Order: sequence, then structure tokens, then C-alpha cells
Amino acid sequence: MNQKGSIAVLHVVFLSMTVIGLKNHVTIIPSLLEDARRDGWISVIIAFLAIFPFVFLFIYIHKKSERKHLMKWLTDNVGKVPSAVIRYMVAIFLLILSTFTMVEMLEWITATFLPKTPLFLLLLTFSVLCVLLAMANLQSIVTVNAIVLFGVVIFGFFVAFTNLQVKDYNMLKPFLEHGVQPVLKSAIYPASGFIELSLLLFIQHRVKNPFRWYHFTVMMLILLGLTIGPLVGAITEFGPEEATKQLYPAYEEWGLVSIGRFFEHLDFLSIYQWLTGAFIRIGLLLFIAIDLLGMTNDKKRISQIILPALFFMSVSLLLVSDHVFLKIKGDYVLTGTFVFLFLLTLFLVFAAQRSGRKSRKQPN
Repeated sequence: MNQKGSIAVLHVVFLSMTVIGLKNHVTIIPSLLEDARRDGWISVIIAFLAIFPFVFLFIYIHKKSERKHLMKWLTDNVGKVPSAVIRYMVAIFLLILSTFTMVEMLEWITATFLPKTPLFLLLLTFSVLCVLLAMANLQSIVTVNAIVLFGVVIFGFFVAFTNLQVKDYNMLKPFLEHGVQPVLKSAIYPASGFIELSLLLFIQHRVKNPFRWYHFTVMMLILLGLTIGPLVGAITEFGPEEATKQLYPAYEEWGLVSIGRFFEHLDFLSIYQWLTGAFIRIGLLLFIAIDLLGMTNDKKRISQIILPALFFMSVSLLLVSDHVFLKIKGDYVLTGTFVFLFLLTLFLVFAAQRSGRKSRKQPN
């Protein structure tokens, strides 16, 4: 097959590090600590092993769809009505994910460094910026991501190695302190992040070269490191009890960073990490939703539909308390994400099998 699309597979790997990495690095950790405590890192490994076989399902779908636009391929194989249902369900789902990312970021901003800035102004500004990014083409998104990701990675390694001086790995013991059940139950949180790799199939028609199984394997290994790193860091730096009480453990780790006697209070670097990660994540999720809804070149409809939807859904979530939001996120959004993408993957596998049978029935 001739090369097609506009971005390379490496760009997709970088996008996964930012878009899904933000979720695994920040969002799921409070829920993991609350349910699994010091054994949360075991839940991450279990989730990795459980989701890894899905890599081959993603590749199977990718090959059977012949790297076409996934919705056009579905329309050809399962009909207009089922594909339309999937189209709108996925678009709404992506809008919900974008909203929760937006609200979590704003809650963190107001709780840390901008407590007196009007929340309405922050929400409006960031909503407009993310929608403008989503209006751009995919090349623009991957270019911005490649630029900002370099700093994110450098700062991530910086905080990890600098805090080695305050880590106590004995805090990880005893293993399975509360038994196996909490560990197995909590595995759904990191699993909801790993399975978001299925969303990359929705941009497959814009990628120059086909995905291979080792591409998804590399992305999963990167996400594994991005999840275990801050989780183990929070446990070994603060202890499981104190880390569980924190709403933003990954951010709190920056408060311990110091170089000698004269370099302290470097937590402002985490602002760059979180804001750029949320910016790219929301931008890409909205971009896929806009593409699914056929609004790619219709900026007027995007401004009239997507922007107000993102804004008012975020406003409704901002009205609830931090602890209620954390409970909604853990009990419903993270679990719901896993269930939704799990069922969506199975449906796409069914469509792929159906397309294979149809091609065999066609006369030569």
C-alpha cells in the first residue's frame, strides 16, 4: 500500500506520551492510592499484563480496516445507522473526557498558584485555546506537542532523580498488606489509561506508515513507566497514608525538590508540565470528536457547538466539591472509560471479522 496521511508513527508515540501519559501520570494516582494504598504499583503491573493482549486486537482492526477513516470503514461494513450511533457515542465520550481533564486542571490551578483568579476567566481562556488547537490540522497539534514534550520529559526526569535523596523504598513494604482484592479492584484505573490507546485508531488514516504491534508495545511500556514512577515516588517520599490524603500527589513531589541550600521551590516547573499536557490532551480529544462529527473545516459550527458544550459541561462539574469530583472521577469516569473502550474494541473486532467474511465472498 502506498504511504498516506500526514504524520509519522513517531508522532503518534509522542502524542500517546502526552495525551494518555497525563492521565496515567496524574489523574489515576489519587484513586489508586485511595483503594490500593502502598500496593498500587502492583495494580499497575496487573493492568499492563491484562491490557497487553489488546495490542494485537488493535493491530487486527488496523489491518482489516486498511487504514481507512474508521467511521467510513464502519459505514461500509455494518451500515449507516450502527456507524452513526458509534460516531456520536464516541464524540460525546471524548467531550466528557475533555471536560474532566479541563476541570481537574482548573481545580489544581485554583488550589495551588492562582487561588484568587476568577475561575470563570480561567475556564473561558483555556476553553478557547483548546478549541483553537482542535480547529487546527493534526500536523499543527503534533508540532506543538513535539516542542512542549521535550521540556515535560526533561523536568520529569529532573524531579525523579533529584528526589532520590528523600525516598525510602521500605515504604513499599509489606506487600499485599490489605490482601489481593484491593489490588485487583484498583487495576481498572490504570487499565482505563492503557486502553485509551484504542483512540489512536481514529487517526490511523492520517498516519503515513502502518502501525505494528511493537509500536503499541513501546507506547504501553512508556505509559507503564509514567504511571509507576510518580506513584512509587509519592509512596516512598510521603508514605502511603500521607500520599493518600493528597489530591495531587504528582504535584506535591515537586515541593520536595531542592539542589543544595540555595535552589528550592522549583514546583513552578510543574505548572508547565500540567498545563501543556492538558492543552495537548484536550486539543487532540476535541480534534478527533470534531473529525467524527464532520466539522473539520466548519469553524462556525465548532464555535457554536463544541466550545459551548465544553464550557458549560465544565461549569457544571466545577460546582461540586473536590472530594465529590474525585469520587465521580474514580467510581464512574475511570471505570466507565475502561468499560466503554473495552466494548468499543470488541465491536470493532466484530466489524473487522465481518469485513473479512465479506471480502472472501466477493467473486474474483
